[in-house]
Amino acid sequence: MRVAVVGATGAVGTVILDILEERHFPADEIVPFASGRSAGRELRGMTVQPLTEETIQGFDIAIFSAGGSVSGEWAPRFAQAGAVVVDNSSRWRMHDDVPLVVAEVNPGDLEGHRGIVANPNCSTMQMMVVLKPILDEAGIERLVITTMQSVSGTGQKAMDALRAESAAALEGREVELSGVYPHQIAFNVLPQAGSFPEGSDYTDEELKLVNETRKILGQPDIAVSATCTRVPVLIGHSESVNVQTREPLSPERCRELLANAPGVEVVDDPAAGVYPLAIDAAGRDPVYVGRIRRDPSHERALNLFIVADNLRKGAALNAVQLAELLVERDLVHGAPAGAEIA
Repeated sequence: MRVAVVGATGAVGTVILDILEERHFPADEIVPFASGRSAGRELRGMTVQPLTEETIQGFDIAIFSAGGSVSGEWAPRFAQAGAVVVDNSSRWRMHDDVPLVVAEVNPGDLEGHRGIVANPNCSTMQMMVVLKPILDEAGIERLVITTMQSVSGTGQKAMDALRAESAAALEGREVELSGVYPHQIAFNVLPQAGSFPEGSDYTDEELKLVNETRKILGQPDIAVSATCTRVPVLIGHSESVNVQTREPLSPERCRELLANAPGVEVVDDPAAGVYPLAIDAAGRDPVYVGRIRRDPSHERALNLFIVADNLRKGAALNAVQLAELLVERDLVHGAPAGAEIA
């Protein structure tokens, strides 16, 4: 089995390589791909390849974390060459013929793929793992979400900017903006994560939470209201989520459900200062949930606080889990003959 990792030198790509090794993925060969300027360099004993019609031949699985434009151009080419693509970008997520899958939530959607499988947005991803047991038990009518997203969600340049701005501020020097964000991120909270599509009051990150949630859960009627913020944290997205269920669900029963849910760890003793923290989630695989409590303004609503490492479960880990499922379920084949994905 040959596995391509496209975008292997980026923040998520390096974590994908880590997780493939950690989980002993059954690959006979892993080939890293990156932009032309990185091609030819050595990476963990492997030579980084450029994307060409010749270099992409002969792969079984291709895991992409290289941005939407690269995925739009090269994912169909890998699929037509016989690989199944697991794509981390937003390029294919809302296509009707592309499954959008969280390993613990809707693995059955992998069946019948047409050569490309999409990985959800990192903020959507961690929330789905927590919401699925609640949906199965009591249904969900409405979600009100506020995210506190770390800078690593923007990429390595944003992490470098946070470090540089923080050092300048602490040393009393003038903070020079990097251009990654419209304002200083150090010691600040930006009420904007993502960009504003023309004519929209909501960012693309907020719209992803709305649309991807409905697709993954198979619930097009769930009402979703989202506000996405960027905070001066290196790794780990946090979310405050208000869940209005269709049937009554007590906090106690909710904790019980989540304690038995795959990929979830309940951390919930707030009086003792025990609750999910971004610094505790960084570098770890589970999605952490705590502050599980009744919404006093609604008899069928609960408040939750959800935290996960956005580079791992939010991106790289789920991509590798999907690759594992494709192998286990004998779904490793590219686009069907004559198929077109556009």
